[in-house]
Amino acid sequence: MVKPIFVLVIEDNRLVREGLAALLGEHPDLKVVAVESAKTGLVQMRDARPDVVLVDAALGNGDSHRLVRDLRKAVPESRLIVMDLLPVHEDVIEFVRAGANGFIVKDATIDDFVRTIRSVSTGMDVVPQSLNATLLSHIADQAIRESVSAAVHAVRMTKRERQITDLIADGMNNKEIAERLDIAPYTVKSHVHNILEKLALHTRLQIAAHAHRSDAPRTEGPPQH
Repeated sequence: MVKPIFVLVIEDNRLVREGLAALLGEHPDLKVVAVESAKTGLVQMRDARPDVVLVDAALGNGDSHRLVRDLRKAVPESRLIVMDLLPVHEDVIEFVRAGANGFIVKDATIDDFVRTIRSVSTGMDVVPQSLNATLLSHIADQAIRESVSAAVHAVRMTKRERQITDLIADGMNNKEIAERLDIAPYTVKSHVHNILEKLALHTRLQIAAHAHRSDAPRTEGPPQH
């Protein structure tokens, strides 16, 4: 029997919180717990270590970005999805920096919610269709304007890691990258893990942003299989 995806919902609107939890809970592959505050959410994160967390982008405390950063630090392996009514590029960029793995608009269908949760739980990063075409360019513009820390300057990546980084920036998933480079999907996953560790990043979207920096790490050594 396949282990269900444990989903934590952090939403301070009771109607939305209870309704979303009830609808998601109808799917047998999802186990859902819903809480109303950032404080309770952090406790649940540390105690239950959910697979996926849905976070309201406009919690009453007014600092959902900080909450996402705190959630990311509390349980690094959990995947974070931000829910918003009208997500704008600037907010999405800030949530990406904070460690979000996905976004969904609150008026999406329940099927869209389920698909997003399932996709993010497998390691994909998901943004709303309306933002997908231009999001990476905005992230790139922001990244280029920012100073790069000495630690990032010192990072050196292999030729294969550089190739995979560039293909992630082009929007490819692991399977597509594996087919392009003629290597196993598991090998791609291993390289992505190494890239994240070397660059001290959390998500593929952050890798894509880094790939657009003019001073990205230099390639070294032969391709790694």
